[in-house]
Amino acid sequence: MTALTISTSSAATLRADAVVIGVTKGDKGPVVTPGAEAVDKAFDGKLATVLETLGASGGEGEVTKLHAPSGLKAPVVLAVGLGEAPAKGDGFGTEALRRAAGSAARALAGSKKGAFALPLGGPEDAGAVAEGALLGAYAFNTYRGNGSGNGKAGAKKKDDKKEPLAEITLLGGKPRDKAFKAAVERAIALAAEVHRARDLVNTPSNDLTPKSFASAAQAAAKEFGLKVEVMDEKALTKGGYGGLMGVGQGSANPPRLVRLAWTHPKAKKTVALVGKGITYDSGGISLKPAGHNETMKCDMSGAAAVFATVVAAARLGLQTNVTGWLALAENMPSGTATRPGDVLSMYGGKTVEVLNTDAEGRLVLADAITRACEEKPDTIVDVATLTGAMVLALGTRTFGIMANDEAYRTAIHEIAEEVGEQSWPMPMPAELRKGMDSPVADIANMGERMGGGLVAGLFLKEFVADGITWAHLDIAGPAFHEGAPYGYTPKGGTGASVRTLVRLVERTAAGDLT
Repeated sequence: MTALTISTSSAATLRADAVVIGVTKGDKGPVVTPGAEAVDKAFDGKLATVLETLGASGGEGEVTKLHAPSGLKAPVVLAVGLGEAPAKGDGFGTEALRRAAGSAARALAGSKKGAFALPLGGPEDAGAVAEGALLGAYAFNTYRGNGSGNGKAGAKKKDDKKEPLAEITLLGGKPRDKAFKAAVERAIALAAEVHRARDLVNTPSNDLTPKSFASAAQAAAKEFGLKVEVMDEKALTKGGYGGLMGVGQGSANPPRLVRLAWTHPKAKKTVALVGKGITYDSGGISLKPAGHNETMKCDMSGAAAVFATVVAAARLGLQTNVTGWLALAENMPSGTATRPGDVLSMYGGKTVEVLNTDAEGRLVLADAITRACEEKPDTIVDVATLTGAMVLALGTRTFGIMANDEAYRTAIHEIAEEVGEQSWPMPMPAELRKGMDSPVADIANMGERMGGGLVAGLFLKEFVADGITWAHLDIAGPAFHEGAPYGYTPKGGTGASVRTLVRLVERTAAGDLT
């Protein structure tokens, strides 16, 4: 990952490929933000005028590059827009700083070093700039050619895909201040784990199978001192995990259930996280139509987020016990695949009539949730790219939150807003449960078509033990970004919900959540 350091050097004297400064939208044109005083001085106090001449307005995410004058060591000044100027006396919002830093880092791809002189009002701002810059400095180049240009398949030109910005220097911080240092160190650890989740999501399904995903969890457990348990198809069959086996039985790559745990000797609470890990979703016998298959490698984004969060808890030494359950399977059609109309006996004994094999995520999650409940955690949060209905309801950048406790749902929504992830609390209308009544089983895996995202949440609720606070995050929209990059969000896997889950664990450790 990109290296990051804090420096007390002046933006004018630090050697770098570019110095990054902030600009906001003022009443009479762009306004240079605090942190850029030395750069503005090198322009004889006319930097804002020069930027306006070049067409800059200070709009959010807007990037303007210009040659640096002789008074600066860096040859390039990169001005990034933060949007509307804050009211007098107010600071810049942390999300505005994250996005600006991310846009700047993306614009500096291919460079060795960028000096970030964005406005820092305190440690929280420093953490936001560090986080945004590191998240923006991301690329998934694992499968690209070696640049030989020999015309062979897979070869690419050397400039076809630039490497991320190699080094970030944060100016205006206080390296010896414990709060500043802690904020930046947290940002580094958090960004590394978001990158882990992104890499997993971007890895094609021929390489990321349930078995290889489990192996990655085992390797991380060894590196970060986590406890890990992997249940293979034999153990799952013997244990009665009908959901996982039913979904995975059509594939040559059998399913896995991974338990990954971080424990702290001073922890007073335990949070269980359950992630949907469908490493490829064809829809099974209920095959997806053409045009809906190409991005289905991302259907394990929930498991990737849970995996990354448990590792982040270990890296940060959080005083909360965190158990991650990765429900891993590949949903494929074959002569051995589950058929519509089949009845599965789930872990715990409940039976499910499978009306649609493309509603498979809730089946693997149900097994994992039931198993997680046996350990009696204080709270359970499941995370999944569960329904297209949630995308229709909330769009591609917002995830839905459902819960059996309104206060907990509200808390998660507020946490997501705090860390810069868009979310929305969703209801769980009791009347929709009747649509899942089955004449042959305890419940069907499908209900009413309208409100399908809510129906899926109601299905999962059936497998949560009494007395356990539970929430469900449907990240189907923001988990995989198919458009142009923006802010610190890349094309492809985004690492959606990792930052929300980490903050949730931190808040639990602090005693802010019951």
